[in-house]
Amino acid sequence: MTKNNYLTAPLATKKMPFGIPYILSNEAFERFSFYGMRCILVVFMSQYLMGSGGDLNVMSDQESNTYLHYFVAGVYFTPILGAFLSAIWLGKFRTILIFSAINCLGLFTLVFDDTRMGLKVGLALIAIGSGFIKPCVSANVGDQFGKSNKHLLAKVYSWFYFSINFGSFFSYMLIPILLDKYGPRVAFSVPATSMLLATVSYWVGRKSFVHVPPAGADSIKEIFGGEGLRAIAKLCIIYIFMIMFWALFDQMDSSWMHLAYNMNPNWLGHEWLPPQIMSANPLMIMALIPIFSYAVYPAINKVFPLTPLRKISIGLFVAALAFVVPALIEMRIGAGHVPCIAWLIVACLILTASEVMVSITVLEFSYTQAPKELKSFIMAVFLLSISLGNFFTGTVNIFIQNPDGSSKLPGASYFWFFAGMMFLTAVIFVPIAALYKEKTYILEESPDNE
Repeated sequence: MTKNNYLTAPLATKKMPFGIPYILSNEAFERFSFYGMRCILVVFMSQYLMGSGGDLNVMSDQESNTYLHYFVAGVYFTPILGAFLSAIWLGKFRTILIFSAINCLGLFTLVFDDTRMGLKVGLALIAIGSGFIKPCVSANVGDQFGKSNKHLLAKVYSWFYFSINFGSFFSYMLIPILLDKYGPRVAFSVPATSMLLATVSYWVGRKSFVHVPPAGADSIKEIFGGEGLRAIAKLCIIYIFMIMFWALFDQMDSSWMHLAYNMNPNWLGHEWLPPQIMSANPLMIMALIPIFSYAVYPAINKVFPLTPLRKISIGLFVAALAFVVPALIEMRIGAGHVPCIAWLIVACLILTASEVMVSITVLEFSYTQAPKELKSFIMAVFLLSISLGNFFTGTVNIFIQNPDGSSKLPGASYFWFFAGMMFLTAVIFVPIAALYKEKTYILEESPDNE
C-alpha cells in the first residue's frame, strides 16, 4: 500500500474487488452525461444554434453531421495523450479526476453559451476532458483483478458495458424531451450536472481502488521497447479493421437521426422524437449482453470453438447487414412512401447485436493482450480506431457535398456505400484473424490477505 493507504496491487481473493461499484456508478453518470449531450447535438446545431447577434445561425444537415463526427473523432483521439500523461506522471486515478473536472467545464459552457463560439469552446473542452479519461477508466477496471479472481474479468467488463448503456438509455429518453420543451440551456444542464456527480462518485471511492503507480519516463521505454512494440503492432492489425465498424456505428447520431425526421414518428400509440428512437441501442445492449453470454455464445460453441476473434469476425458481417435496412428505408422514402419509424428499431437491433460481438469483445481482448505498463496506452490505441472511423465518416460527408448543396451519394446510395465498405472489411478480416497469435497478460496479486 502507499502512504495514503491506497492499494497498489489487487488482493489475492476470489471475490469481486471492492472498488468495482464506484467505477460502475461513475461510468453510468459519465455516459449519461456524454450521450445526453451527444444525442441532441445534431438537432441543436441544425435547429437551435444562435448567432452572436441573437439570431438563429443554424447548420445544414451535412454540416452538422460533419461537426458531430469530427467532434467524436476528437473525443477518441485525445485518449492517446491521456494514456501518456497517466503512465508517465499522474497515474490513472488523478488523470480521471482532473479531466473529469475539465469535462464538467465544457458541458457548462454549452449551458451558458449557445453560439458557434460557445459550441466550439464547449466541444473542445469536452473532447479533452472526456478523451483523456477514457483509456484510464477502462484499464482501471482490469487493474482491480489478479490471478485469483481473473475469471470474473469478462463478467465485470460486461457489467461495465451494461453501466455505459444504462446511463445512455435514460439520457436518450430524457434529454430530447427537455430540449423540445425547455430549450438547449435546460437540456444541456442535466448532462453537466450528471458529469459533476460522476466526478464526485469517483472521488468518494478512492480508498477502495487499486492505484497502479505511474511508471514515469520508464513507461516510454516499455511502450517502445521490444515486447511493447510487438504487442502494439499485433493489436493495431486488429484495430485497423475496427475503423470501418465505428464509421458505421456512430452514424446512429447523425445520418440515422436525419433519416428519422423523414419517417412517421407514431409508433405504439406514441409520437417519438427522433433522438429518442436511438435509445433502443442502449436498451437492447442491456438485454442482449446476458442473452449472448448465456445463450448465443454457448450455442455457437457447440458448433465450433468461439474465440474472441471469431466473435469479432461475425460481428463485422452483422454490421454490414445493419446498414442495408436504412438503405431500404431511404429507397422507400424516395419512392414517395413514409414507413413507420419502428423500421429504424430493426436496424438498431442488428447493429446492436454487432456491437455486442465486436465492441465488448475488443475491449476485453485489448486489456488481456497488453503488458502491464501498456494497458492504458493500448486502450487509447483501441479508442483511436473510433476516432479514425468518425474522421472517415466526417471526411466522406465533406467530399460528397457538391457546390450547389446536393450530394454525390444521394438517398439510399449513401447507406449502400457504407454497407459495401463494411462487408469488404469483414471479408478481409477473416484470414487476418485466423493468423493472429494471442498472448495474455494479467496483473500479479498483492501479497496482502483479504
